[in-house]
Amino acid sequence: MTTTVAFLGLGVMGYPMAGHLAAAGLNVRVFNRTAATANKWTQSHQGTAHGSIAETLEGAEIVLTCVGADPDLISMYEGPEGIIANAAPGAVLVDHTTASADIAEHLANKAYEAGLGFVDAPVSGGQQGAENGQLTIMCGGNSQDFSRAKPIINCYAKALNLMGTAGAGQKTKMVNQIAIAGLVQGLSEALHFAENAGLDASKVVDVISQGAAQSWQMDNRAATMLEGKFDYGFAVDWMRKDLAICLGEANRNGSALPVTALVDQFYGDVQAMGGRRWDTSSLVERLRRIRAK
Repeated sequence: MTTTVAFLGLGVMGYPMAGHLAAAGLNVRVFNRTAATANKWTQSHQGTAHGSIAETLEGAEIVLTCVGADPDLISMYEGPEGIIANAAPGAVLVDHTTASADIAEHLANKAYEAGLGFVDAPVSGGQQGAENGQLTIMCGGNSQDFSRAKPIINCYAKALNLMGTAGAGQKTKMVNQIAIAGLVQGLSEALHFAENAGLDASKVVDVISQGAAQSWQMDNRAATMLEGKFDYGFAVDWMRKDLAICLGEANRNGSALPVTALVDQFYGDVQAMGGRRWDTSSLVERLRRIRAK
């Protein structure tokens, strides 16, 4: 029997993720607040678009969401028209949004009270990872819900792990973003230094990428950073949203994040430069413009 799944939120990540579910032969029902996007999705994928959350959830054993932030989740999950009130009995709800651990814990408790499962499952890998079905997914929830959702999520995952109870997935994603922030700033400074030192920065990268300085950011972003191209991935606006979540959680648990706080300010400078939709590697452009002044 074909599993019926509902996917709500067809943004730059959700659109291809839902596509992988359809390609796997699942019965996919989709919903997007902009209906034209959902209708466009059905033109190239086997699945059906629906005009309301309740209609989308009919018969869905697994319900997946991928939206913007905590307020979007509240509006989508709660209330008489929301997911919790309209999900099929016993369905497992899986949220791929990068959000706060508080909202994950809150929605999990609401789901449990309604006899539903819940897994918070933020992703890493950006739009390219979503399109290629190569996302890293960190999950929070109980083992039973995770086991039911795992075969579905695996349709677009290269790595998938249960990190703990509800909220643990979001906290793990925070660790990911904290690490990326420092790495991108370090790479930006290194490339900026190489340029100003009169070196062939591309040759420098070729050499040092074979040693201890190697990273995913260097392998995938150094060349475009040197070319001044910043439309290859996760937008600065989204990163600032994520770093605000990280810094808020750090304030609650007593963690000191001085580098993360500083890089967050640097991303604020990039926004002021007009780079709100540039990808996160645009930190190097900030350095170039500071020197040019």
